[in-house]
Amino acid sequence: MRAGGGDRADEAPGAPRLRIAQVAPLYERVPPALYGGTERIVAFLTDELVRRGHDVTVFASGDSGTRGKLCAPIPRALRLDPGATDSLSPHVIELAQVFQRASDFDVIHCHVDYLAFPFGRFVATPTLHTLHGRLDLPFLAPIFRHFRDVPVVSISDAQRAPLQHLDVAWAGTVYHGLPIEQYPYSSGEGRYLAFLGRICPEKGVDLAIEVAKRAGVPLKIAAKVDPVDREYFEQTIRPLLDHPLIEFTGEIADGDKVRFLGDALAVLFPIDWPEPFGLVMIESLACGTPVIARERGSVPEILVHGRTGFVADTVDELVNAVKRIDIIDRAACRRHVETRFTAARMGDDYEEIYRRLLAATRAA
Repeated sequence: MRAGGGDRADEAPGAPRLRIAQVAPLYERVPPALYGGTERIVAFLTDELVRRGHDVTVFASGDSGTRGKLCAPIPRALRLDPGATDSLSPHVIELAQVFQRASDFDVIHCHVDYLAFPFGRFVATPTLHTLHGRLDLPFLAPIFRHFRDVPVVSISDAQRAPLQHLDVAWAGTVYHGLPIEQYPYSSGEGRYLAFLGRICPEKGVDLAIEVAKRAGVPLKIAAKVDPVDREYFEQTIRPLLDHPLIEFTGEIADGDKVRFLGDALAVLFPIDWPEPFGLVMIESLACGTPVIARERGSVPEILVHGRTGFVADTVDELVNAVKRIDIIDRAACRRHVETRFTAARMGDDYEEIYRRLLAATRAA
């Protein structure tokens, strides 16, 4: 499956209700209170599936909020829990809880990357794995070679590229989708550039700062700093923040994010890594805010150069894109998401894959 076409308002008449387990990472709550991508998609997908009448159980941290039934292996998301000292053991417990109940579900849908691969082989319930991370790391090839029969979903075609030489059991590509009503359209009256995400070398915040300074446009940075990136932030990024055009606000709450994106002139996305999807791009476009990004990973699949923003590479090209951003129709940015990146379309795609897996299992 690939994103595209109109949205189906509800499941086809007479289609049986499915009992679905959604297995989320435990690093953030579902949905995240602050920064977080995978857990946010689990929340959007779960709400959409429940809206369609499916019986959905979400395995996630106990501070999560979901329209499905919550099963919590731990009381609080790991990243914001000062008492959390290990991330592996809670996920092992979570997977044990899920697969001990495998017969309660028609489909088990895991979002914890390869950690759940072995479990699905020992139950009769069809088990699907959506891959949310980069796949170009050398240690991943032996894993996919060994688990070549495990059905997996990519979140962009570009994400698959590093594994193209392997016989991977791809069940489809499903682009992320948003509940569009949660992202109101905005006219971008703030007249600033925005950077939203995480401070780390591959996200290119240093490049965003350089572009803003050279373009003479204010830049607001709303981003988290993980412990592993603290040294990089202190030594490389903090010295760049002492400039009248640059404002660093740190990590912002989910409720403030839509206003932050919608008020911006454009979002800068100058990444330097094989981005599997880039949720911030469609969140920005949904608010009517164009995106200026480097051509890495999924970017060409998400953005339409010259219509929903600009795809550039060098600092000069990025600066020139900022200066031309007024030619982008903000309403067209919104329509782009309404057409290709809604939660309803995402629900369509996953429903089709679920039913295909069920049919194959029953036939076998």
